[in-house]
This record gives sequence, C-alpha cells and structure tokens, in this order.
Amino acid sequence: MSRAVTFHASVGCVDNGPSIGGPNTFEEISALGHSTTPTTTTMVTISATITMGKRGLTDMSPIQSVERSTVRVLANGSDTLAGVIRVGLTGGIGAGKSTVAKTLIDQGAYHVDADRIAREVVEPGTPGLAQLVEAFGPEILDADGALNRPALAARAFVDDESRKTLNGITHPLIGARTQELTDAAPADAVILHDVPLLVEGHMAPFYHVVAVVHADADLRFERLTTLRGMDPDDARARIAAQATDDQRRAVADIWLDNSGTPDALAAQALDVWNNRLIPLRDNVSARRAVELPTHVQAYDPEWAVLGRRLVNRVWALVGANATAVEHVGPTAAPGTAAAPVIDIEVAATGDVTDALAAGGFPQTAPGVHVSADPARFARVTIRV
Repeated sequence: MSRAVTFHASVGCVDNGPSIGGPNTFEEISALGHSTTPTTTTMVTISATITMGKRGLTDMSPIQSVERSTVRVLANGSDTLAGVIRVGLTGGIGAGKSTVAKTLIDQGAYHVDADRIAREVVEPGTPGLAQLVEAFGPEILDADGALNRPALAARAFVDDESRKTLNGITHPLIGARTQELTDAAPADAVILHDVPLLVEGHMAPFYHVVAVVHADADLRFERLTTLRGMDPDDARARIAAQATDDQRRAVADIWLDNSGTPDALAAQALDVWNNRLIPLRDNVSARRAVELPTHVQAYDPEWAVLGRRLVNRVWALVGANATAVEHVGPTAAPGTAAAPVIDIEVAATGDVTDALAAGGFPQTAPGVHVSADPARFARVTIRV
C-alpha cells in the first residue's frame, strides 16, 4: 500500500541573472522558480517513504529543515512505483549537470526537472500566477503579464507571514505537478530528478542513488564568467551560496568529475547508466540482491560515511515502522579490519519488507535484506 505524509525540506536552484535584495541564507529561501536571486529555491516532491520513527534521520535531516517548505511524498513501497528507481542528480552551478542529464535522458531516463516545474506552475494564465497576484498585487507582473520575480521577492520576503503565503501557494502546485509526472513514469523507469540544491535541501535519503557532478570552484567560476557571461561578483556569490564539496561528497553515491571535456563527462555518465543504474533498476524490479564480498580488508574511513548515508536512507524507507536504525558490525568499529559490507540494524515495529525491497534492499532470508546496488555492499537486519 502507498503511504504518504508531509515533511519539511527545501530544494532550490541558483540561476543566471543579476542578484537582487532579499533572502541570503538557506534558512531564508522559498519557492520562486527560475529566479534572478541566487538564494531563491525551487521545491520538488520526492517519491519516498518519510513517515518518521521516534528518532528520525541523522545529520542533515529533513525534519530539522525549514518548516515552511512542505513537500508531500509517496512511499517507496507504492505498488505503482515498485519497479522504479529514483536517481537524484545535483552539483554546483556550472558543474555540468545538463551534460549528464542529456546523456541519461538519451539512454531512456525519465526526466523530472525541478526548475522547469517551478516555472511552469506560475506561467501566465495558470492558477498559480493568479493566486500570487491576488495575494501580492498586480505589481508583481511585468509589462507582458508574466511574473516579475524580483518584484515578488520584494513583497514575499518582508516578513514570515508573507513567506508563508508564498509557500502556501507555490508548494502544493509544485508538489502536485511533480507527483503527477512521477506517477506517469513507466513501470521500469529510471526516474532522473534534476535538483540543483538537492544537498542543501536535505533530500539525498529519498533516492535510490544520488549522482553529483563535480568541478572545482575556480573552474566553475571560469565557465560561468566566460561561457555564460555572468558578472564575476555574481558568479562568486552564487558559488559561495551553495553546498561545499565535502557536503556533496557526504551524500554522493556517484561522483562524476567534470574537470575535463563535455565528451569525457558524457562518457562517465554513460558508464554509470550501463554499469550502475540499469543493473540496479533490474535488480530492484526482480527483487534480486547482489552477492556480498567476504574478503577481509584494512579499515576504510569511508565505511563510517557510507554507514551514516545508509542509516538515513533506511530511515526514509522504514519510517514510523521502526524505533531505531543503526550502523552496526565490524565496519562500524573504527580501525577494525573487515569485509567491506555495511551492516544496518533496524528495530522494527511493523512490516518493512516491501518498503525495503522497493527501496533497493530485497529480502534474502527472514529478517535479512541485502542491497540490490552492484556498487554498494550493504545488509539490513530486522530486529523485532
């Protein structure tokens, strides 16, 4: 059965154009769509279980994010999405996300673009734009009757009540459109959610995998100012406003280096499609687990990072049907040699079998689930 709840999170984009006055931290942003201000966000609905247990997610938890940014989410155990995998694509401004997106779309990925949806729901003639005009006045329109985003920002960010009004109009529309597009995906789809500020919005746990496109800040600055013609001060401000490389690495299941040519980046993306995403999609659909390695190796500090990531992922899957999710076993003990398998233990209060299977952890024995991801070795044990 599908379960849906609301959670609080914020997802955004940083776009071209001159910066304007208004919010200047991630805690002060809201959904305005394709914006001319570097800190304006775009909300996106992520299809995932997020009915939370007593302890909630660790680290960058959506429950700890800004309360005004409300997203409705669909459970990973949904019958309609049982064979689907969701891939979160992100990266800093100028990193090269569009090249990766195009490559994956050309291979057959089902694209859901957060920026496009946020613009679409407030286009001229839409109920969204009409509601904004009613709430903030006709002064938010330009001479052609389209939304003037700087004018809206000047009214929407004056106080908390105005921001709540804005969010109350835009977020349900964006969420409904995103869910509509997601529900229309084929049964065997690889759904590509293109979300520029996925990391800043704390959305990583709600995907089967997160792919980060990376380029050094200096290289991105050069691309923004030379290829896009962006003002240098504006480019620096936009880069500084986003997540750090370390924050992106902490959530990245796939790290795509774009320090070279577009063709080299496209080749990396194609390799990920053929050797990671399609096998994962097929394994999830068939409820087939990967074979876990047994060879013992020296302790790897990355085990702790992956353990935290998987704890958050499993929390997002089991939600209110658990009271604890923990990284346990040899890979959770610093300095201990072990087989490179991340063991996660769930204290379950209800049936989590289907949710874990749809989320990429099919059952291999009663109370034991193993990863379907060919590049991520993990085992989830259920303790009732």
